[in-house]
Amino acid sequence: MASAAAHPSTTGVFDTGTFGTVRGVLFDIDDTLVDLEYALTTALREVSEHLLPGMDTAGWEKFGRIFTHETTHIYDRYLAGELTFNEQRLLRGRAALGHFGVELADGEESHAWVTEYARLQPSYVRAFDDVVPVLDALDAAGIPYGAVSNNVHDYQRVKLDSAGLSRISVLVGTDTVGVPKPDPAIYLEGVRLLGTRPEETLYVGDNRLLDADGATAAGLRGIWLNRVGETAEGFAGREIDSLARLLA
Repeated sequence: MASAAAHPSTTGVFDTGTFGTVRGVLFDIDDTLVDLEYALTTALREVSEHLLPGMDTAGWEKFGRIFTHETTHIYDRYLAGELTFNEQRLLRGRAALGHFGVELADGEESHAWVTEYARLQPSYVRAFDDVVPVLDALDAAGIPYGAVSNNVHDYQRVKLDSAGLSRISVLVGTDTVGVPKPDPAIYLEGVRLLGTRPEETLYVGDNRLLDADGATAAGLRGIWLNRVGETAEGFAGREIDSLARLLA
């Protein structure tokens, strides 16, 4: 059984051990199911090497951190509808390049950079090693599962398929209900598609605020997937360091 929606009376019950029994599981996608940071940083280096010849490994690591972690305010403007997806991508690229004294000019140069990056990035998308075993266990138990993401449906559909996760058929994007996380409506749409109830549905993601806290506030059982050992003082919610912990 894959992640097709099902009525609560027809789903199985999955014993997660630490987190009790559940009838459905929803996942975040980026840096939860797929290693987006690897895909981003690898594609960024390939498309930018001609602009930064001779950059050392530490420099490329800094370049990647600026794009992925230090420009999230630009991505927030995209979520708010102030920028298109390519506009936020270009602004983040300019910020990273600008840190090293390179200005990406308007017009043809910018268009070429964004276009090539968009072409390369999907080819580097890969699932984390702990994803397939968990999905196999859910399939074996008859538990429906899906994904809820703070990006648009079609873009994330391509990402899941590129990572070999086409079995995840239930997918909710920001354009599905017109709101991003942490609005309760986006999590609850995932629950509706699974055919479960919020209180019997896990939501697992790498962002403590948007995933663990946001899903919990919507009535689901939010779990923070803290792969990198981040310290969050005062966090009293559920936390795991690997999806494998769900099978404990």
